[in-house]
Amino acid sequence: MSGHSKWATTKRAKAVVDAKRGAAFTKIANQISIAARKGADPTMNFALAQAIERGRAVNMPKDNVERAIKRGGGGDGGAQLEELLYEGFGPAQSQFVIKVVTDSRNRAASNIRHIFSKYGGNMGAVIWNFEQKGVILISEEHWKACKLEWDDFMLEAIDNGADDMKHEEEGVIIFTKTEDLMKTKHWLESKKLSTESADIEYVAKEKLELSDADKSKVETFVDALEEDEDVSDYFSNIE
Repeated sequence: MSGHSKWATTKRAKAVVDAKRGAAFTKIANQISIAARKGADPTMNFALAQAIERGRAVNMPKDNVERAIKRGGGGDGGAQLEELLYEGFGPAQSQFVIKVVTDSRNRAASNIRHIFSKYGGNMGAVIWNFEQKGVILISEEHWKACKLEWDDFMLEAIDNGADDMKHEEEGVIIFTKTEDLMKTKHWLESKKLSTESADIEYVAKEKLELSDADKSKVETFVDALEEDEDVSDYFSNIE
């Protein structure tokens, strides 16, 4: 696993195979519906704009997006969606915070509990080790294409809301305060820098380094989370 686990998640999301496309559309439609509760105009609702971008990344049809926005406003008469958080310990005592969007609280809780149990983990309090931050990913391809000097870029980024930055093999990660995420994202757009993702995430304060054997176990656990239709996102303390 990479230094920031969301690189792998983002890559998988953009490589959705046809067999799983319907499930991906369902997950993203639910995210759009939840975000649309705060307003149906993506130019005024940053969370909705980001959810729509995720839909575009997997070629989600426009009609699906519009239906999801309408559902968020209560306009389609569908079952009411809830956004819930579950937390617990995965394999090798790894910590996970799992975001769920579901129309059945009982089903979601049962499924998450089953996944933890099946892969040697258990539900329990871990959120004390996480804090919410804005997290922006810029792929290495886009970073190289912009031909910017790292030190100059860092100084300008800090002036535009960035708290911290890392340059990993896969690309650049920018951390912001939650309230500064939109400001930093718009600044990057003004620099013509495309982003892989820009979201509010739960970022671990203390990281866990895994052995190769434990990495394999955790990856299997993560695969199970991603296959669950109700799981919208997940965050871990894995280094």
